[in-house]
Amino acid sequence: MKNIRVYLQYPLKVSDSQYYRSMIDNPPKGIEFVGSKKTGMVVNTRKFRGFDNFKKIIRTFLERIPLPIPNARYTNGSSFDLIHCAHCLSLNKSPWVADIESVYQMWGGVSATKSRISMTRKIVMSRHCKKIIAWTEATKKSIVEIFPEIADKVEVVYYAMPEMKPMKKKKGKDIVLFFSGRHFEAKGGVHATEVMDRLTKKYPNVKGVINGAIPEDVIKKYSRNKKLKFYQLMPYKDVLKLYQRADIFVYPGYSDTFGFVYMEAMAFGVPIVTVDGHSRREIVEDEKQGFVVDRPTQMMAKYLGADEDVVDDIEKKVGILIKDSKLRKKMGINCLREIKSGKFSLRRRNAQLKRIYGEALK
Repeated sequence: MKNIRVYLQYPLKVSDSQYYRSMIDNPPKGIEFVGSKKTGMVVNTRKFRGFDNFKKIIRTFLERIPLPIPNARYTNGSSFDLIHCAHCLSLNKSPWVADIESVYQMWGGVSATKSRISMTRKIVMSRHCKKIIAWTEATKKSIVEIFPEIADKVEVVYYAMPEMKPMKKKKGKDIVLFFSGRHFEAKGGVHATEVMDRLTKKYPNVKGVINGAIPEDVIKKYSRNKKLKFYQLMPYKDVLKLYQRADIFVYPGYSDTFGFVYMEAMAFGVPIVTVDGHSRREIVEDEKQGFVVDRPTQMMAKYLGADEDVVDDIEKKVGILIKDSKLRKKMGINCLREIKSGKFSLRRRNAQLKRIYGEALK
C-alpha cells in the first residue's frame, strides 16, 4: 500500500520542538513526513538568549499593534497528500490538520482579540481543516471553550518518546538531583537551585546538577557549594546523559503549558518533583510518577520572587524521595510504564496519528 505523504509545515523554516523530532524519528508505519524536516535546537546560551529576545520583540509589537492576523501559513507544492501544521494553521484549500500546545498559538502567542478570534474561527471551521490536535486535555478544553463549533474536530495526541536506559548504580552511591530548562528563570531554575543548595548541605550523599541558560549571578551566588554543578546549554544528546545519571528531577516548570522534560525524566525512570500549573497533574500524577506541589495564585506570573512556601514545599517532597529509596524506585517504575505502554508511548501516539491522517483523506 502506498505511503501517506504528510508535509510538516512549521511557522518558520526551522522548528526546535521535540514534538516533531519525535514524529520524524519514529513515524507511524505507512506515513512519510516530507517538507521541513529540520528540528535543530539552539544549544549555545548566548545565541539562545538572542533568539529568545527577538521573539519577545515580535510578540511585544503584536501586542501593541493588535492586527487581526491569525498564525496561519500557505504551503507551496503538491508532492504531498496531507498537510500537518506544526503549532500553526493552514490557508491551503486541501486537507490539513494542525497541532496546538496552547490555544494562543492560533494567533501567534499573543492576547486574544475579537478580530483575531473571528478570523481564526473562519479558518478552523473550513472543510479543509480536518483535525485540531491538542497536546493535552487542558489545551483541548481551552480550544473548545473559544470555538465550541469545532468540538468534534479536536482530539488530544500526547507527545511520545522511546524508553531510555538509566545508569545502573551501586548501593551507597550519591543521590543526584537534576534540573534542566532552557528558559531558566521561567521554568523555576532559581527555586530548584535553592532547593538543591539546601539539601546538598543537609545530606552528605546528595549532589545537584543544573542545566540551562543559567544567569551568571545565580552561578556566583552558589559558587561556594562544590556539590552543585552548573552546565550551560548543550547538545540534546549530552543533556540526556545528565538525565541518565539523575535520581530525582527537581523542576518547578512555572511557565510550561506542556514540558517535554517531564517525559525525558520519565523515559529514564527518574521520579519528578514539580509545581502545579496548566495540564501539570495531567502529565505528572501526584504520588505516582512523583509529587506535584500546590502554588499560590501570585506565582502564576512571578518566577523569581523568593516565595518561601513554594520553595519549602519542594524541598520537603524532594527530601521524602531522598530518604525513601523504595518510593523512588516505585515512582521510577511508574514513570517508565507511562513511556513504554501508557499515554506517552510511541505505539499509542503513532496509532492515533495514522488514524487521524487516514480519516483526513477520506
